[in-house]
Amino acid sequence: MPPMTNVAGRRLALSNLDKVLYPDGTTKGELLHHYATCADVLLPHLAGRPVSFLRYPDGVSAETFFAKNVPPGTPEWVTVAEVPRSSRSTGRQIVIDDLPSLMWAANLVTELHVPQWHADAPAQADRLVLDLDPGAPATVAQCCTVAAWLRERLAADGLETWPKTSGGKGLHLMTALRPTPSTAVSAYAKRLAAEAERELAGLAVHRMDRSLRPGKVFIDHSQNNAAKTTAAPYTARAARTPTVSTPLTWEEVAAGREGAPLVLRIGDLPERIETHGDLFAPLLDTARARPLPTR
Repeated sequence: MPPMTNVAGRRLALSNLDKVLYPDGTTKGELLHHYATCADVLLPHLAGRPVSFLRYPDGVSAETFFAKNVPPGTPEWVTVAEVPRSSRSTGRQIVIDDLPSLMWAANLVTELHVPQWHADAPAQADRLVLDLDPGAPATVAQCCTVAAWLRERLAADGLETWPKTSGGKGLHLMTALRPTPSTAVSAYAKRLAAEAERELAGLAVHRMDRSLRPGKVFIDHSQNNAAKTTAAPYTARAARTPTVSTPLTWEEVAAGREGAPLVLRIGDLPERIETHGDLFAPLLDTARARPLPTR
C-alpha cells in the first residue's frame, strides 16, 4: 500500500513518487510538487470546467491516452458533473475545484485539458482561444509575429488578449468573453484566422490541410468548438522535457520574435509565480470580459 498523505483534510494515496517520467530524470514526485506549488494559480482556471485527461502514467516514452470519463476508484468527494457529449447523450466528467482533487488528479499523471465553457452552462463560451502551431522550419518566433498581429486585430474589435506557451512548440492566445454560444465564437475565430492568413501571406494559415503548414504558423481556431478542449494554464505537458503551458507577458512575446527562447519547465514556475503572480488572472475578471463582435 502506498503511504497516505493528508491534503487539506482529505487522505490521499500518492503512489510511486520515485518513478521517472521524463528522459531528463524528472520523477512523479517532482510532477506532483509542481501541481501543489501551482495550485493557487491553477485551480481558478479549472474551477467549474469539466476536465479531460491526457494520461502518461508510465512516462512520456510509453503509451499516452486521452480520457474523459470518470476514472474507476474516483473518491466520492471529487466533484463530478454531467455534461453533453452529443445532441442525444451526456457523460460524467471530473471537475477539479480544490487542492485535494487536484492532487488526486495529478497522481494519475496527466495533462489537464478544459473546454471554453463551464459545466453549468455547456456550450456557452466565456473564452476564445487561438492555438498557434509552427510548421517546421517555422518556430515560436514566427508564432510571436502572428500573435502580435492577432492581438492588434482583436483589440480593434474591443477584445483584450493574453498569451501563454502551449508547452509544446507554439503559443495559445486567450480572450475573456461574456458568455456566448460556442457556435458563434467558433465562427468568429475562423473568420479571424482566415483574415490573418490573407493579411500575413506566406506566414499564417488557417486551413487544416497539413500540406499547407510547412514554414507557416497554423492558426488552430477549432478549439472553440464546444466539443474541444485546450491545455489548461499551468498544466505540465507529456513532452520530451517537463514543459508547462505557461502564461507570458507581451514583452516576452516581443522578445520571442527576436529569438528569445519561450520554453518553461516545471522547475521554472515557483520563482516565476513569485515574481508575476498569475498573468492569466485577468481572464477570470468578469468586468474585463467583452461581448463577441457581431460584424
